[in-house]
Amino acid sequence: MNRQRKNTPHVNPVRRCDLDLLHFPSYILYIHSHTPYFHNFLFFNGETSSLHPLLVCPVLFLLHKVFSPLALVAAEGLVNGRRDNGSVKLFVFGDSYADTGNWEKFAASWKEPYGFTFPGKPAGRFSDGRVLTDYIASFLGIQSPVPYTWRKTVEKSGLQSGMNFAFGGTGIFDTFINAPNTSTQIDFFQQLLEEKAYSKQDLNSSIALVSLAGNDYTTYIQRNGKLQGLPAFTTSLISQLSASLKRIHGFGVRKIAVTTLQPLGCLPISTAFSSYENCSESWNAASRFHNQKLQQEIQRMNKESRENIYETLDLYTAFMSKLSPAGNMKPSSFLMPCCVGVASNYSCGNIDKNGEKKYVVCEKPELSIFWDMVHPAQNGWDQVYSSLKSSLHRLY
Repeated sequence: MNRQRKNTPHVNPVRRCDLDLLHFPSYILYIHSHTPYFHNFLFFNGETSSLHPLLVCPVLFLLHKVFSPLALVAAEGLVNGRRDNGSVKLFVFGDSYADTGNWEKFAASWKEPYGFTFPGKPAGRFSDGRVLTDYIASFLGIQSPVPYTWRKTVEKSGLQSGMNFAFGGTGIFDTFINAPNTSTQIDFFQQLLEEKAYSKQDLNSSIALVSLAGNDYTTYIQRNGKLQGLPAFTTSLISQLSASLKRIHGFGVRKIAVTTLQPLGCLPISTAFSSYENCSESWNAASRFHNQKLQQEIQRMNKESRENIYETLDLYTAFMSKLSPAGNMKPSSFLMPCCVGVASNYSCGNIDKNGEKKYVVCEKPELSIFWDMVHPAQNGWDQVYSSLKSSLHRLY
């Protein structure tokens, strides 16, 4: 909040606070409009108040410092006109861009320095902090849905936000990672429905997030060694994804959001060959081709169903808009990962047999777009979310 104002003319403190309120987080606005005590004392847009004018801004500033935004994500949802907390459920399918803890504790996502920014320790996310799932849940005004593998360790009330079936390293097809692919994740969902974990009413007010495809392309290249034949592979990939989306909808899920493919050529694993100076155009072209085919299929499916059940979240455009250097900034400022191995045979989170760290972490993770060689940092996801946010209303 400590914004510096230079050469600003004198403004009545009440009016100044009116202006500043435009910049307060939405959870403060929620407290004002939904908490009886503050409703009687705070005001907006020049409305009268029984609280002394000089105290209005300090009180709001104190609230801003005391209350954590993520502790009040439900409030944010209400302020922005979304459903009340608990009335919407989010079911997540996908890979490490959406996984919030399904892997067992031996996975990299459960080792330091993952979770460095949030929650301050490893928590199962493939990032230093929050991932896409967390931001979508926040937008919906709910807590991030519980990972599927945690379902038996939480109270039933802990399932009210939905469930996350995503596993890092997985794909639409099988990958080299021994973990549930999309079809198996949907099998888990079907089993829960058969067990009456969620009702038809729950599904009628639910949204599915599907974040997949990057690992499928990595697996394809590892198996084939070149990009030749990729268009045919993309066609089969989109066909299988389409069948999976229809299957999810067939259970009664009202709305399904599927991510476009991120710019694979701009991931650090691709830009490392140019010292993080340039994206790989051939890989970005592959991403664009995938996204074009995906958009065409989504349009066809919506036309077939005669309603807009399926929506795309344009990760490609969102990432690219944040990876363009401004002014004199070097591309490496955006393309370089924060956490890297000390040598080519090490990666973020690796330690040797003596417990010595074999990785380094940048000084300011909060400024990094990428956390490791393939995953965005929390700051990266935050910036991507800021680009996606204006389109998320289509989920309702």
